[in-house]
Amino acid sequence: MSNETVPASGWARWLWPLRSRKVQVAVATIVAAWAAQAGLALSEETVLTVVGVGVALILGIAHEDAGRRPAG
Repeated sequence: MSNETVPASGWARWLWPLRSRKVQVAVATIVAAWAAQAGLALSEETVLTVVGVGVALILGIAHEDAGRRPAG
């Protein structure tokens, strides 16, 4: 891997996975679930919607990424 892909040191080294769309969606989904668990006034329907959409987006992005690979 080149240094452009994974920074060598500092905060950037720990935060570089956040550039991935899948990671961003996963983090947003987890934050919504934790917020509901912590007592934020979210209905069960809202939490299930956020989690369901998060899962669908992650699967859609994975499917899109798989389509980019050359057949071989």
